[in-house]
Amino acid sequence: MKILVVGAGAVGGYFGARLAQAGRDVTFLVRTARAEQLQRNGLQILSPHSNVTIQPQTIAANEIRTPYDLVFLSVKASALDSAIADMKPAIGAETMIYPVLNGMRHIETLSQTFGERAVLGGVCMVSTDLDDQGRIVQLHETQKLIYGELSGATTPRIQALDEAMRNAGFDTEISDSIVAAMWHKWVFIATLGVVTCLLHGTIGEINAVPDGEGTVLQALAECAEIAKAAGFPLPQPFLDLIRKYYTTKGSWLTSSMFRDMQKGADVEAEAILGDLLKHGQSHQLKTPLLQAASVRLRIYQNSRSTS
Repeated sequence: MKILVVGAGAVGGYFGARLAQAGRDVTFLVRTARAEQLQRNGLQILSPHSNVTIQPQTIAANEIRTPYDLVFLSVKASALDSAIADMKPAIGAETMIYPVLNGMRHIETLSQTFGERAVLGGVCMVSTDLDDQGRIVQLHETQKLIYGELSGATTPRIQALDEAMRNAGFDTEISDSIVAAMWHKWVFIATLGVVTCLLHGTIGEINAVPDGEGTVLQALAECAEIAKAAGFPLPQPFLDLIRKYYTTKGSWLTSSMFRDMQKGADVEAEAILGDLLKHGQSHQLKTPLLQAASVRLRIYQNSRSTS
């Protein structure tokens, strides 16, 4: 299977490198500056599982001549439109687009552009970041990809995708309810984004002060209620697991949005929080913490655009 990874950032670079290390046919679609950096230093991963450096095969958008079997799309929401433009030459009649973006609205955008049949559902569970040298740093041992047809069917092509992804150094799963899985991850990351960005601290720091734990659990209740109203209630075991993660004393856990704010970078405010807030409002739900965090991040984004 010919795999095109769009971008070589913290997520795409991580899973693409693991796939390449396992002998898969992987090419990275990258811009000039990143391509030059990778040529100089290789694609480097610092991980609790094992460090790795590969010399990746890269390509620019104007160099794509034939379609790929699979396009792995893991850019941030703000880069989706430019990524779509860049990857268009790689999309053929049988190409599978496997996006692992946060939230849900990218599914509609991709389906409108490439047709519903081309688009799979996807969930990525990994905590990675790019350091100032362009290396990918894995912050937690969890590393898993979940994929499935949006219809829930188990098709030959999703089985072929599973064959390509399995035994490549990370966990994998075919899901017959991938839309629900995407909603459940959305609740997970939105809750984390609400509390860390609004309260400006790690989960451990928040839980260390009076009413901190209660605030975290209130944020979780708000986000979970939206998913339930949308038809995707969180199973009790998953809800219990999230509560455990978010009430752990001394936890260093933060959201990627919080880490981006600390760097002064763009945050996925609308894709993760703003869009979830709109869903809640459409069901007449009151979600004051989610609303406050959405406003906070919109102010932050506006300050970046005017500075």
